[in-house]
Amino acid sequence: MQKYPVRPSHRRNLEPAALAAITRSHFDDTAIDGTAVTARWGAIERLSARPDGRELAIDLTMNPKVPEGVAAETIARYNRFLEEATGYGAKERARRLRKAVTAGSGD
Repeated sequence: MQKYPVRPSHRRNLEPAALAAITRSHFDDTAIDGTAVTARWGAIERLSARPDGRELAIDLTMNPKVPEGVAAETIARYNRFLEEATGYGAKERARRLRKAVTAGSGD
């Protein structure tokens, strides 16, 4: 399970209906399961996204045995989905995750 911070201006995207609409625009087989939204596409066998306070919690199951082109498109779609849902691009998400890890390590 990975948690991503959500920009304050994008927190409305944590509502199940809004999250489902964003998910549906990037992936197939989108369904709402309580507060979680599930989907699949390409190398993603199962994606489950749900709000966790002010963060977006993602549980992801990938299939590593897909053609290289499908894997590349899957990663691109996943990054576009995360950017639309959280308001942060890939570089900003990585920077925030590194900052959270170093702050949490107590070093």
